[in-house]
Amino acid sequence: MRPVRVGLLGIGTVGGGTFTVLKRNQEEIRRRAGRGIEVAMVADLNTELATKVVGDAAKVVSDARQVIANPDIDVVVELIGGYGIAKALVLEAIAAGKHVVTANKALLAVHGTEIFAAARAKGVIVAFEAAVAGGIPIIKSLREGLTANQIQWVAGIINGTTNFILSEMRDKGLDFDVVLKEAQRLGYAEADPTFDIEGVDAAHKATLLGSIAFGIPVQFDKAHVEGITKLSATDIKYAEQLGYRIKLLGIARRRDKGIELRTHPTLVPVRRLIANVEGAMNAVLVQGDAVGTTMYYGKGAGSEPTASAVVADLVDIARLLDAAPEARVPHLAFQPDALSALPILPLDEVITSFYLRLRVADKAGVLAKLTGILAEQGISIDAVIQREADEVSGEGNQTDLIILTHETKEGSMNQALAAMQALPTVLAPIVKLRKEELA
Repeated sequence: MRPVRVGLLGIGTVGGGTFTVLKRNQEEIRRRAGRGIEVAMVADLNTELATKVVGDAAKVVSDARQVIANPDIDVVVELIGGYGIAKALVLEAIAAGKHVVTANKALLAVHGTEIFAAARAKGVIVAFEAAVAGGIPIIKSLREGLTANQIQWVAGIINGTTNFILSEMRDKGLDFDVVLKEAQRLGYAEADPTFDIEGVDAAHKATLLGSIAFGIPVQFDKAHVEGITKLSATDIKYAEQLGYRIKLLGIARRRDKGIELRTHPTLVPVRRLIANVEGAMNAVLVQGDAVGTTMYYGKGAGSEPTASAVVADLVDIARLLDAAPEARVPHLAFQPDALSALPILPLDEVITSFYLRLRVADKAGVLAKLTGILAEQGISIDAVIQREADEVSGEGNQTDLIILTHETKEGSMNQALAAMQALPTVLAPIVKLRKEELA
């Protein structure tokens, strides 16, 4: 069979890695795919750089639409990123009858419903393994390996930048701003790290995982998104003393009335494997009713780890190039006419347990008043720890109270916090973090 001919849109970090991996492992890939896979065209505004990468192995152009218009191109690989021109090019490639591979989690989280519908109408594949957790094959695991299971929840460390920052804050006792500058110096964080540190990147990925796990349309606009910029080294230290580590988790969980879809800093017991994922590494936990808990760990970014996922998608397409569309694995694992109407639950309906830190006046009766307020909202206390006054900024007349709760609704906790914050003996804004046992 003739080779599958690929057009790369973008020859940056991932595009260069994709070209390199395909070239280096071409014989192994051919043996697995049943036919060769070759990059025939590359589009990049920096044609000089692109030519340095591919040499004379592929035609280099500056206009991505030349790739899409070429009738010899079977698969378009979109590695440009963002919501704008990338969306237009992907939809144009689909309209031209090209299969598409993309690493663009932002595009799919926001516009996936439209893109997948267009692909179904044209009978082409949109493959996106590289969009979540880099080289970890979590999309394939959810769509195929765990297909016998009713998935109960998915929780993942799916942003390496924030995991590196949190690991450094814990190891060195430094505040967020200091570690962010170091992460930027080392290349773990972008010059503008907003999408990473505000949780947006992880929430894009969590949206896709939730859609595949539960067979619901992609609905990023309904996800709760919270980053790590307000995290204090104090809370990381206290969490460690209590047997927890703080990780930025993307979580999708099935409830009776809907789906929780949320990304936020989370206390995780140190004894859990995922709590010990350090540096820029990624990991995803999946809980299925038949298989129990499975964990997927590896590099979530980088040239060749992400290229590994791109090439795996290309191999899948090569195997299915001549297959009828109905014989292919659906984009979101479930048949398009069988997607669930379960809603994304509002944050007030989310059920989790909490870590609270309160700076309070060190006097009798304060704790009783606070626990009374929690009791009025039906919130059960798991543990209360008081830090001695001399441990708290040298102030002898105030102390830190750390309260761990059992599971409750977020709305109930927020009502309790409002009443607690209004007490004259509560001397600073209360810190609230969510806690997940992941068991």
